[in-house]
Amino acid sequence: MMPPETVKMVVEAALFCAGEPLSIERLIGIFGKDELPAEGARQEIRQALEAIAEQAEGHAFELNQVASGYRLQVRQQLSPWVGRLFQERPPRYSRALLETLALIAYRQPATRGDIEQVRGVAVSSAIVRTLLDRGWIRAVGQRETPGRPTMYGTTRQFLDYFNLKSLDELPPLEEIRALIEPQFEAQEPENADEPTAIPTPASEPDSDEAAKPLAEVVQLPVAER
Repeated sequence: MMPPETVKMVVEAALFCAGEPLSIERLIGIFGKDELPAEGARQEIRQALEAIAEQAEGHAFELNQVASGYRLQVRQQLSPWVGRLFQERPPRYSRALLETLALIAYRQPATRGDIEQVRGVAVSSAIVRTLLDRGWIRAVGQRETPGRPTMYGTTRQFLDYFNLKSLDELPPLEEIRALIEPQFEAQEPENADEPTAIPTPASEPDSDEAAKPLAEVVQLPVAER
């Protein structure tokens, strides 16, 4: 069996090189026969991950758990400086696209009709195609109503991109309202399809359940790592 310190180094090297989150099962899979204890392989990997996270304290990077597993990443507060290393600017999405994604995230499974009912305007096919191409949403079935419209839900890739382990981590509406209402009041009127970093909802929903997309719309513009 490998010594725990060697296991930690192998796990850290794998996370460093992977370029994507790695689950515990995938991390176990990189070890050969008899390199991990037969009955305690998962525990050994968990201990290695805990040691890596502890060792990262005070450094510019951190170990983060998202829906697909674990990854090493630069701390969010350092992104303005690290971003200057790359000539390509992070993509900016229209308010309409972000509102559509927000509605799907909070009300899934949702159809285009559901989204249009809340936003009050038609959902562009280009917006749905962009979200599908990004891998943030997927078709999860068809509603048993006339026309059998496609229902959409979010994906693990959506959770990974926005640093979430599950949909339960979506921000509560109350916190978001306190943060953004002053910005909404100061904002000039603009076209809903213009690119914007902090989108403004098309209309104010009547209930907390319907208003949840507002929280997600504001949470979404996070710089991609």
